Amino acid sequence: MTHKGATVIVVEDETIVRMDIAMSLEDEGFIVLEASNADDAIEILNAHPEIRLMFTDIDMPGSMDGLKLAEAVRDRWPPVKIIVASGHRQLRDDLLPVEGKFFSKPYDHASIVSAMREMLVAS
Repeated sequence: MTHKGATVIVVEDETIVRMDIAMSLEDEGFIVLEASNADDAIEILNAHPEIRLMFTDIDMPGSMDGLKLAEAVRDRWPPVKIIVASGHRQLRDDLLPVEGKFFSKPYDHASIVSAMREMLVAS
């Protein structure tokens, strides 16, 4: 699958950070949906079965953090590829509770886009 036109949900409680990565992904041809917390993300995922990727921060307010959200998405929407980011934690990809990729903040947008392209090709 090509990444052009692939739908991504960006889950990030910091508005400026969320807008920044969303604009970067849109510039690369992705269709981007945004959520400020896990509860909003679940609602959007329920309404948009075309979502193929999720980019989520770990540390967010609400009923669950980004790691718990990643587990919920893995269980409920297994085809969705997951990227997890944090400015407060350091994790290796193999230590994530789901198959996915981890990026520490501040992250390089080109690296995020490259990882998303690889994940879509592998699906």
